[in-house]
Amino acid sequence: MKHLNISIRGKVQGVFFRLTAKAVADQVGVKGFVLNQKDGSVYIEAEGDDFALDSLLDFCQEGPDEANVEAVEVKEGELKGFSNFEVIKRVQS
Repeated sequence: MKHLNISIRGKVQGVFFRLTAKAVADQVGVKGFVLNQKDGSVYIEAEGDDFALDSLLDFCQEGPDEANVEAVEVKEGELKGFSNFEVIKRVQS
């Protein structure tokens, strides 16, 4: 199990990025959350095995159809023990 902090930049808000990320995470068994940032990026904290996290990262490189991903930044962090994957509705600063 690993914990990743993922920032996705580009045209990634208003294109169903968060909902699609949740669908992918639920499908592969990733736990954590996704939210929009004030700067227009999307932020994900994700926990899972290598295969599940790689699958989520593959999605993050492309995003949903309407997205235009310019950059994906990934940092490893400490496990937090999330119990599910949530879409956080409020914009974070």
